[in-house]
Amino acid sequence: MTALNSLPVAVIGAGPVGLAAAAHLLERGLEPLVLEAGQAVGAALREWGHVRLFSTWQYNLDAAAVRLLERVGWQAPRPTALPYGSQIAADYLEPLAATPELKDRIRTGVRVVAVTRHGMDKGRSLGRDETPFLLRIQHSNGDVTEVLAQAVIDASGTWATPAPLGTSGLPAPGEAEARTAGLVTGPLPDVTKDGFAGRRTLVIGSGHSAANMVLDLARLARTHPGTEVLWAIRAVTPARAYGGGDADQLPARGQLGARLRTAVETGAVRLLTSFQTSRLESASSGVVTVHAVDGRSVEAERIIAATGFRPDLTILSELRLDLDPAVDAPKELGPLIDPDFHSCGTVPAHGARILAQPEKDFYLAGMKSYGRAPTFLMATGYEQVRSIAAALAGDTAAADAVELELPETGVCSTNIPDPTGFTEEPAGDPRCGGSDPVPATFGFPSGLQHGRVGETALP
Repeated sequence: MTALNSLPVAVIGAGPVGLAAAAHLLERGLEPLVLEAGQAVGAALREWGHVRLFSTWQYNLDAAAVRLLERVGWQAPRPTALPYGSQIAADYLEPLAATPELKDRIRTGVRVVAVTRHGMDKGRSLGRDETPFLLRIQHSNGDVTEVLAQAVIDASGTWATPAPLGTSGLPAPGEAEARTAGLVTGPLPDVTKDGFAGRRTLVIGSGHSAANMVLDLARLARTHPGTEVLWAIRAVTPARAYGGGDADQLPARGQLGARLRTAVETGAVRLLTSFQTSRLESASSGVVTVHAVDGRSVEAERIIAATGFRPDLTILSELRLDLDPAVDAPKELGPLIDPDFHSCGTVPAHGARILAQPEKDFYLAGMKSYGRAPTFLMATGYEQVRSIAAALAGDTAAADAVELELPETGVCSTNIPDPTGFTEEPAGDPRCGGSDPVPATFGFPSGLQHGRVGETALP
């Protein structure tokens, strides 16, 4: 058997958090192997590349990654500028992946389809902690190979597994057919290019992704007659979606909610509250009728599903995990981020100790560590992987010394009650640092990051 310490640490996902993990591992003298399902680094982030983050560059850069980049003469963007998702990929992740230290340690076009222990299933205990991990990988050409690792950091995100429109955690009847027909899109389409002009679109969801899409469509309607914008939320009030306004320490995020409120109050957007989807009916004419639990119905030609994301845990079925039963996050992290009780967008700094699993040296990091919770920020993921790298290197003191200061949102569940108990992306998104619409520092595709499309950056 190969000695554990001679094997790499496998990092699943080459997004901002995955590449940051690789940078921190290198600084700790550990060998990273980054496995990315997409054909390029930042593949998920590129899908919402047209969205501008509401978090500035200073919150979207990892310290260890910047140190690698500076060795090759990289110049950091203006820290107060608001980047687009495409800029995060092109101006940060691509140069990072091309550094001499990382370029041969990243494999793209390879999808991890299973993680287990070499020669052991989930039920075997004897010698488990000293046995290498085995990752089964499917290549883009269909080939299947396996690699061994001494540890695994799963930073694959949740972008590929959006939550359904149904209210019971299941797809609504008719939803699959509408998606197949192209009538239901993902959370962050480019509405200027994807056939939304001159049509009636229903946006479902109350997070930052939904807010961005509602505003993009309202902007489109000003120059394209016949464009109608409907916005459906499960809550009885949009107050939480409107955010903290001037109290938000990220001005662009506060302005997002203010502009959303104006769009509704001026009639540019028709708001449907307490709307819980029960079923969808697609007609041959290309019109979808969306029925609500209370008997209401609305017709639309396009539906943007911005109801959040879920982690794909199927590849981890042979590992011993201890997850919060409500949000599918590590058990100790779950209560800190459960949107039914926490929606401030800020979470106590946490690292390897909180993220540890019964499966020794396996960690969920980044947006995937938040499970179904929507308030992930990219900066949170960077501190997670810094701590994890320290723990894997045996530096317990550094792993436990977690520090992180995040801008307040100015809105919490304690000051904006929601009698329904429903929370659709209350304060986060893939774009936040990960991404809320989008994904990245303060959002990411959710994890993507929270962002704005087509807007001029604030000075």
